[in-house]
Amino acid sequence: MKIAIGADHGGYRLKDVIVPYLESLGHEIEDLGCDCSQSVDYPDYALPVADRVASGQADRGILICGTGIGMSIAANKVAGIRCALVHDLFSAQATREHNDTNVLAMGERVIGPGVAQEIVRIWLETPFSGGERHVSRLNKVNQIEAQHSRS
Repeated sequence: MKIAIGADHGGYRLKDVIVPYLESLGHEIEDLGCDCSQSVDYPDYALPVADRVASGQADRGILICGTGIGMSIAANKVAGIRCALVHDLFSAQATREHNDTNVLAMGERVIGPGVAQEIVRIWLETPFSGGERHVSRLNKVNQIEAQHSRS
Protein backbone atom coordinates (compact mmCIF):
# COMPACT_ATOMS: atom_id res chain seq x y z
CA MET A 1 0.00 0.00 0.00
CA LYS A 2 1.26 3.50 -0.78
CA ILE A 3 0.84 5.85 2.16
CA ALA A 4 1.36 9.62 2.16
CA ILE A 5 2.32 11.00 5.56
CA GLY A 6 2.71 14.52 6.87
CA ALA A 7 3.18 16.31 10.16
CA ASP A 8 3.65 19.78 11.53
CA HIS A 9 6.15 20.80 14.21
CA GLY A 10 3.91 19.31 16.90
CA GLY A 11 3.88 15.88 15.26
CA TYR A 12 7.16 15.39 13.43
CA ARG A 13 8.76 13.27 16.18
CA LEU A 14 5.88 10.79 16.11
CA LYS A 15 6.01 10.81 12.30
CA ASP A 16 9.67 9.83 12.56
CA VAL A 17 8.58 6.78 14.58
CA ILE A 18 5.66 5.87 12.31
CA VAL A 19 7.53 6.05 8.97
CA PRO A 20 10.02 3.24 9.72
CA TYR A 21 7.22 1.23 11.33
CA LEU A 22 5.17 1.49 8.12
CA GLU A 23 8.21 0.50 6.07
CA SER A 24 8.74 -2.53 8.31
CA LEU A 25 5.18 -3.58 7.47
CA GLY A 26 6.07 -3.43 3.75
CA HIS A 27 4.30 -0.20 2.80
CA GLU A 28 5.62 2.40 0.36
CA ILE A 29 5.85 5.79 2.09
CA GLU A 30 5.79 9.31 0.72
CA ASP A 31 6.96 11.58 3.54
CA LEU A 32 5.70 15.10 2.89
CA GLY A 33 7.31 16.72 5.94
CA CYS A 34 7.87 18.52 8.19
CA ASP A 35 11.10 17.51 9.87
CA CYS A 36 11.69 20.20 12.49
CA SER A 37 10.41 21.72 15.72
CA GLN A 38 10.23 25.21 14.21
CA SER A 39 6.63 26.42 14.06
CA VAL A 40 4.89 25.68 10.74
CA ASP A 41 1.25 25.76 9.65
CA TYR A 42 -0.58 22.40 9.71
CA PRO A 43 -2.70 23.10 6.59
CA ASP A 44 0.53 23.28 4.56
CA TYR A 45 1.12 19.59 5.38
CA ALA A 46 -2.47 18.34 5.53
CA LEU A 47 -3.32 19.53 2.01
CA PRO A 48 -0.56 17.68 0.10
CA VAL A 49 -1.38 14.43 1.91
CA ALA A 50 -5.12 14.84 1.30
CA ASP A 51 -4.51 15.73 -2.35
CA ARG A 52 -2.39 12.61 -2.89
CA VAL A 53 -5.12 10.40 -1.45
CA ALA A 54 -8.01 12.16 -3.23
CA SER A 55 -6.20 11.93 -6.60
CA GLY A 56 -5.29 8.27 -6.14
CA GLN A 57 -1.56 8.94 -5.98
CA ALA A 58 -1.63 7.37 -2.51
CA ASP A 59 -3.91 4.67 -1.16
CA ARG A 60 -4.13 6.19 2.31
CA GLY A 61 -2.82 9.15 4.27
CA ILE A 62 -1.60 9.73 7.81
CA LEU A 63 -1.42 13.16 9.43
CA ILE A 64 0.12 14.06 12.78
CA CYS A 65 0.13 17.32 14.71
CA GLY A 66 0.04 18.14 18.40
CA THR A 67 -3.56 17.02 18.87
CA GLY A 68 -4.56 15.81 15.38
CA ILE A 69 -7.49 18.21 15.41
CA GLY A 70 -6.16 20.84 13.02
CA MET A 71 -4.89 18.25 10.57
CA SER A 72 -8.23 16.43 10.50
CA ILE A 73 -10.16 19.66 9.95
CA ALA A 74 -7.90 20.73 7.08
CA ALA A 75 -7.85 17.30 5.39
CA ASN A 76 -11.63 17.01 5.49
CA LYS A 77 -11.94 20.16 3.36
CA VAL A 78 -10.64 18.17 0.37
CA ALA A 79 -13.34 16.45 -1.69
CA GLY A 80 -13.20 12.68 -1.36
CA ILE A 81 -11.34 12.69 1.95
CA ARG A 82 -12.74 10.95 4.99
CA CYS A 83 -10.23 11.76 7.71
CA ALA A 84 -10.74 10.47 11.24
CA LEU A 85 -9.01 11.73 14.36
CA VAL A 86 -8.11 8.60 16.32
CA HIS A 87 -6.46 8.15 19.71
CA ASP A 88 -7.66 4.67 20.68
CA LEU A 89 -7.69 1.17 19.20
CA PHE A 90 -11.48 0.74 19.05
CA SER A 91 -11.92 3.95 17.03
CA ALA A 92 -9.13 2.89 14.64
CA GLN A 93 -11.08 -0.24 13.80
CA ALA A 94 -14.54 1.33 13.80
CA THR A 95 -13.61 4.22 11.53
CA ARG A 96 -12.43 1.79 8.85
CA GLU A 97 -15.30 -0.69 9.25
CA HIS A 98 -18.09 1.88 9.38
CA ASN A 99 -16.73 5.02 7.68
CA ASP A 100 -14.20 3.68 5.14
CA THR A 101 -11.78 6.43 6.19
CA ASN A 102 -8.85 7.06 3.89
CA VAL A 103 -6.85 9.46 6.08
CA LEU A 104 -5.88 8.97 9.72
CA ALA A 105 -5.06 11.89 12.03
CA MET A 106 -3.31 11.51 15.38
CA GLY A 107 -1.89 13.80 18.04
CA GLU A 108 1.68 13.42 19.26
CA ARG A 109 0.84 15.26 22.48
CA VAL A 110 -2.11 12.94 23.12
CA ILE A 111 -0.76 9.42 22.56
CA GLY A 112 2.58 7.67 22.82
CA PRO A 113 4.50 5.94 20.04
CA GLY A 114 3.45 2.39 21.00
CA VAL A 115 -0.25 3.19 20.95
CA ALA A 116 0.20 5.17 17.72
CA GLN A 117 1.86 2.20 16.00
CA GLU A 118 -0.95 -0.11 17.10
CA ILE A 119 -3.57 2.39 15.88
CA VAL A 120 -1.84 2.59 12.51
CA ARG A 121 -1.61 -1.22 12.21
CA ILE A 122 -5.29 -1.73 13.07
CA TRP A 123 -6.40 1.12 10.80
CA LEU A 124 -4.42 -0.25 7.85
CA GLU A 125 -5.50 -3.87 8.35
CA THR A 126 -9.21 -3.30 8.97
CA PRO A 127 -11.37 -3.49 5.85
CA PHE A 128 -14.50 -1.47 5.24
CA SER A 129 -17.48 -3.66 6.19
CA GLY A 130 -19.38 -2.60 3.09
CA GLY A 131 -22.67 -3.25 4.82
CA GLU A 132 -25.75 -1.69 3.27
CA ARG A 133 -26.35 0.75 6.13
CA HIS A 134 -22.74 1.97 6.07
CA VAL A 135 -22.72 2.37 2.28
CA SER A 136 -26.02 4.26 2.48
CA ARG A 137 -24.58 6.64 5.07
CA LEU A 138 -21.42 7.24 3.05
CA ASN A 139 -23.55 7.95 -0.01
CA LYS A 140 -25.36 10.63 2.02
CA VAL A 141 -22.01 12.14 3.04
CA ASN A 142 -20.95 12.14 -0.63
CA GLN A 143 -24.19 13.91 -1.57
CA ILE A 144 -23.53 16.60 1.04
CA GLU A 145 -20.02 17.05 -0.30
CA ALA A 146 -21.24 17.30 -3.90
CA GLN A 147 -24.00 19.73 -3.01
CA HIS A 148 -21.69 22.06 -1.11
CA SER A 149 -18.85 21.93 -3.60
CA ARG A 150 -21.10 23.52 -6.25
CA SER A 151 -21.58 26.69 -4.23
